[in-house]
Amino acid sequence: MGIKRRSFVKQSLKLGTGAAVFSQAPYVWAKKEFKIRVLGTHVTLQEELRRRAEKELGISVAFEPGGSAAVLHKASTRPKSFDLYEQWSNSINVLWQAGAIQPIDKRKIRYWNEVNPLTKEGKLTKDARLGFGDAPYKLLYVQKNKTLSAQKTNFVSFLPYVHNVDSIGYNSAHIPLGEPYKTESWGWLFDSKYRGKVALVNAPTIGLFDVALAAQATGQMKFKDIGNMSRKELDNLFKILLRLKQEKHFRGFWNSVPTSVELMKSEEVVIESMFSPGVAALNGEGVPCVYAAPKEGYRAWHGVMCLSAKTTGPVRDAAYEYMNWWLSGWPGAFIARQGYYISTPHLSRKFLSEDEWNYWYQGKATRVDLKNTFGKVSVKAGQTRRGGSYEKRFSNVAVWNTVMDNYEYSLFKWNELLSA
Repeated sequence: MGIKRRSFVKQSLKLGTGAAVFSQAPYVWAKKEFKIRVLGTHVTLQEELRRRAEKELGISVAFEPGGSAAVLHKASTRPKSFDLYEQWSNSINVLWQAGAIQPIDKRKIRYWNEVNPLTKEGKLTKDARLGFGDAPYKLLYVQKNKTLSAQKTNFVSFLPYVHNVDSIGYNSAHIPLGEPYKTESWGWLFDSKYRGKVALVNAPTIGLFDVALAAQATGQMKFKDIGNMSRKELDNLFKILLRLKQEKHFRGFWNSVPTSVELMKSEEVVIESMFSPGVAALNGEGVPCVYAAPKEGYRAWHGVMCLSAKTTGPVRDAAYEYMNWWLSGWPGAFIARQGYYISTPHLSRKFLSEDEWNYWYQGKATRVDLKNTFGKVSVKAGQTRRGGSYEKRFSNVAVWNTVMDNYEYSLFKWNELLSA
């Protein structure tokens, strides 16, 4: 009794080596180093998280961050190259259909009952907008026929963990401050006043919806289902985008959060698709980057942690421990400081100060300066989170990151745009 959790996990993994491997000398056990390889993006694969996980779990953790399109391609074609995959729910259909990931037994997730209803049911509140596209709950449960749906079973395709709503970031030193949900708009991405100073995220399952929302906001298009565009709608949308590119409206297309930060920090752009960590990093550098609350609604995403189809035995046991660790409290508090939510927020609350909890989750003004994950002040005393509380922001979802029925065609059109 009284065994510390870290020691227990470490010893359990040592004992789970499949009766171990005998060396040539009798009665001598070969030692094996346990390492889990996590493939994903810079959004969550941060060094402080890796070090903390190693310290608390007593296992070796290797991070391999990259651009979203690149890591999805690697994961779907080389499942032996990773043990856990961290990205967004729009990657689930690709990975599942490729046979690159295996079902996760939710009975082994000790905090499963603590996961809030956003992932399980699609909404935090009764009156929230569900949003077009692949709301994560539609892809969560693995059925007996190996399909994914909202019908509850004991097996899930991903671990629900980080999530947020995305929009555009703009430099308020160059663009007049807008009013959340009233004047701020996706249409600003197409405004000719910012020609040559606009950047987009280079991801067909993400950036595509940013520009579709912009086209709809400016009255240039109207979609029957913006989460599942037809080929004709895609053709019309890309005609608009090709014209804008020919007019040199876009400064570029970024592949990673650090690149998006550098583009705005250098003032090469004044408005762009952005993720919350990029905004927090810029604010920490003193750049007045504002994360808009568009009147049309947000593009939402949900983080997914997936288990490689090729991961087995003790390494799989270690992967389950890492997944459980992510929901346990401290990691959720850490990523709150870059503007992200966790599926078990009440477990993270004790690791946040009262002002951090009030600012990040409740939409209330902070009484003190708040620091981001890099230890730099990114929120000044007196500020409130743009867009309001967790519930309010997730009540205004226009569309989720999605792999549409015409994904292959949209990928072709996107690559055509990049090379034009």
